[in-house]
Amino acid sequence: MTPLLEPVKRHARGVPGNRDHAAGSGAPGPARASRRRAADRAVRLVGPIKKTRVAEEIADRIRVLILDGTLPTGQPLPGERLLAERFAVSRGSIRDALRLLETIGLLETRHGQGTFPRELDVNRLVAPLASVLTYRHDLRDELLDVRRMFEPAVARAAALRVTDDDLADLQRIVETQRRKLKVGRSAIVEDTAFHAVLARATRNRAVVRIMETLNNLLIESRTLTLKQKGRPERSIRGHEAVVEALRRRDPEAAAQAMHTHIDQIAELLQTGHANGFRGHRRVPPSPR
Repeated sequence: MTPLLEPVKRHARGVPGNRDHAAGSGAPGPARASRRRAADRAVRLVGPIKKTRVAEEIADRIRVLILDGTLPTGQPLPGERLLAERFAVSRGSIRDALRLLETIGLLETRHGQGTFPRELDVNRLVAPLASVLTYRHDLRDELLDVRRMFEPAVARAAALRVTDDDLADLQRIVETQRRKLKVGRSAIVEDTAFHAVLARATRNRAVVRIMETLNNLLIESRTLTLKQKGRPERSIRGHEAVVEALRRRDPEAAAQAMHTHIDQIAELLQTGHANGFRGHRRVPPSPR
């Protein structure tokens, strides 16, 4: 029997508290209190396993079987009864596990045919990120940290793979930004397009989709910061510095230019917060 299809054990995976207790045996004062807390935690860990815990473990095993191709996309999963026998759990636990996998997009139910693994694609890779950040406003500052980690790396990769057509598109976007700035029009569309074309220049579809997700989530902060005095001009200068580094095919200069650009955005968001923008806290610049 495949290990992943063996019965699900109904006990906790290890008891860290017991190890702590043995190591600290005989210690006085605070150590004794620490041992007591560890023992209490151990009792909780070895308590009865909730049905949802069993369903999650089953779902995790089926997920692995889907990802490694053991359960191919063109064939239905074994029936609930067979899966329940293989995992030595109730059919209710199997149904709960399948619902979990269907919720995250790994399974689909076809009426009259059964339950099938879904074809994996990049959309399902990044969609959970969009959902979380859309409804968790308190995580939007973490999104800025994500940009600091992600976008300089995108610029670095783009500098090694950028084509003349990509450079021409980026230059056109910057020139359009300048024209709009002169007549006082918003260039949020171009600001977004710049980062999308930069992602395209990496020739990596996952990067393109992740950037699309980030761009969708950044509409609010871009709308806020582009209204600030001097922000559009600084945005254009930041974009020009990135384009210049790309033109030289200099990956480190491209990454540095993007890092500086994002740090300027962080500074403007902090200024906006001080002037009454809501939903942002101070985000310190990350180490270079």
